Amino acid sequence: MVAVLSSILIFVDHHEKHLEGFRATLGTLVTPILYLADVPREFFTWSGESLVTRSNLRAENQRLNDESRVLKTQLQRFVTLQAENARLKNLLGSQNDTLERRLLAEIIQIDSDPFILDFVINKGSIDDVYSGQTVIDAQGIVGQVISVYATTARVLMISDVTHGIPVRVARNNVRAIVAGSGQINRLLLPNVTDTTDIQVGDVLLSSGLGQVFPSGYPVAVIDKVAHDPGKAYAIISARPTAKLEQLASVLLVWKERNITGVEQ
Repeated sequence: MVAVLSSILIFVDHHEKHLEGFRATLGTLVTPILYLADVPREFFTWSGESLVTRSNLRAENQRLNDESRVLKTQLQRFVTLQAENARLKNLLGSQNDTLERRLLAEIIQIDSDPFILDFVINKGSIDDVYSGQTVIDAQGIVGQVISVYATTARVLMISDVTHGIPVRVARNNVRAIVAGSGQINRLLLPNVTDTTDIQVGDVLLSSGLGQVFPSGYPVAVIDKVAHDPGKAYAIISARPTAKLEQLASVLLVWKERNITGVEQ
């Protein structure tokens, strides 16, 4: 019966168009229900896409964080290399007006005896290193070579008690001898008369006397001048200009030669 009634309604609607208004009204009433019925599907579709998007964002964020850490590590290495390059350029650029031959050497051993201020470098006789050779850093004279082997050499610091170097005061050319005190950052000026014009802050340069050290290299800065009325000599001390406590690399300096190969 229902099937027959449905067939009759379809036939009438198709040929007579009497049910168009009813069908339009029914479609209007049903449309919100269709939208509501579709809400769960749309919600789950949106939720799924949102979850995928958030997951992708988290993965991308993690990747960027990882890349950032790698780049920061590389930047730290770059900064370290930049500082090392600046230090070496400063070291290689430290020179007076002459054009001596120079060679960079690395310190490979420091004497463990606190009363002996010397160290070993990685250059030796195969590099033409010789006993008595001057050793400097970017700030001034470090010491001199005292022993030479095939691939290494031992350097005595200027602050060792057995060391002495002729100097002159940059301000007025007063000459003196700077001796080691046995303390790495302290030098002494013995036998300087009480009336000698030497002041705190004076810079001491190698004088070249004795033809051991080349002339004109910074050696020390005066940090104490004391006068005792009962003594003929002043008590004078200085600090080395070379960074003796921070040495990692040094420069070996060859004596300047003229065109005939004779040392100046």
